[in-house]
Amino acid sequence: MPKSLSLRSGLGSVLFWSVISAAFIGPGSVTSCAIAGSKFGLQLLWVLTFATLGTVWLQEAAARITIATGQDLGQVITHTYAGNKGRRIAWALFLAIFLGCAAYQAGNILGAVSGLALLTNIPVPTLTVVVGFVCILLLWIGSTQSLANFLGLIVFAMGGAFIYVAFGTPVTSVQLAKALVVPTIPTGSLLLVNSLIGTTIVPYNLFFGSSIVPTVDSAGQSLSEMRLGIWVAVVLGGIISVVLLLAGLLIPEDFSYPHMAQVLTDRLGTWAGSLFAFGLFAAGFASSLTAPLAASVTAQSLLGIRKNSPAYRAIWLIVMGTGLTFGLLNVTPIPVIVAVQAINGVLLPFVTLFLFAAVNNRKLLGDTYCNSLSQNIAMGLVVIVTAVLGLWNVWLAFQ
Repeated sequence: MPKSLSLRSGLGSVLFWSVISAAFIGPGSVTSCAIAGSKFGLQLLWVLTFATLGTVWLQEAAARITIATGQDLGQVITHTYAGNKGRRIAWALFLAIFLGCAAYQAGNILGAVSGLALLTNIPVPTLTVVVGFVCILLLWIGSTQSLANFLGLIVFAMGGAFIYVAFGTPVTSVQLAKALVVPTIPTGSLLLVNSLIGTTIVPYNLFFGSSIVPTVDSAGQSLSEMRLGIWVAVVLGGIISVVLLLAGLLIPEDFSYPHMAQVLTDRLGTWAGSLFAFGLFAAGFASSLTAPLAASVTAQSLLGIRKNSPAYRAIWLIVMGTGLTFGLLNVTPIPVIVAVQAINGVLLPFVTLFLFAAVNNRKLLGDTYCNSLSQNIAMGLVVIVTAVLGLWNVWLAFQ
């Protein structure tokens, strides 16, 4: 008999799935959204609508697979394709996620250090080494979840400050509603469009979200609980992304973290500028724990690597080392963060194609859990749009 959806279970599901929205509200979202508002006004707001809905559709499909089969997305893909073909597919998917996590980690470390640099006078290389050492220590001993949850709360508090600031922007409700649904790609904005998609529809979150959802058989979530939790949690994250873009409208010069902190200070007081700095650090630090761990969890799911084995730890150490290298080279953070989010936007269609195939496997999922026509149309739209934008971006890069 299906589980009924009560108020308590619904709220519990929203809190459970807020980990997904907290994962994509990181330095990439803060940077890409604010730059979009600063450079292009409301013209790229529609991208956040598309990316938020895309996140809901894809995460719901990945979670539905786990509820139906008791296996996560990586395990289902591995078992679907047997023999050498299956191993090649598993390795190709792992390498795509691994490269995406390494790219994200560069932005995570740079974002965390940039936030600390706004709060202290400590040299950037010293901050980079300290952040990296603490992350490695926490990942090694496995004590990351409670700290990541706390830092996620700080990020949402920062989002609350931006909501207040957004009310001060000279935008009417009609302009806002139109910008949310009317697509425009102004000249010079394609990289930023891919960045906004890549920082919201995070490829590794599909594997991560699928691996954490409990099944109904284990007294876990029903379909209705899962769908409510994902919809509410992800839409709230999308709203924070929207207000980050609106706050960017208030930055008259080229975007920078000091300018953003100053905007908040002028609007709300010194505490708000400090909250932004600490929130940027919190977002970067929490993501610096998540991205390396996600790479290893994906390897565990797709390649069968045992948890906390030497290979498992080597994977997250390499991802961590990538981020530390960028930090110690003192690379300018904002261009790197925008670029790495765009890279993930280009990788997204490749990962999504296998999710699309898995969630349409009627033999595996049955009629109840398999995709409906409307769900296929929604997922197909995400695949086609992200593939076209990604290939367009690659073509311009070659030119």
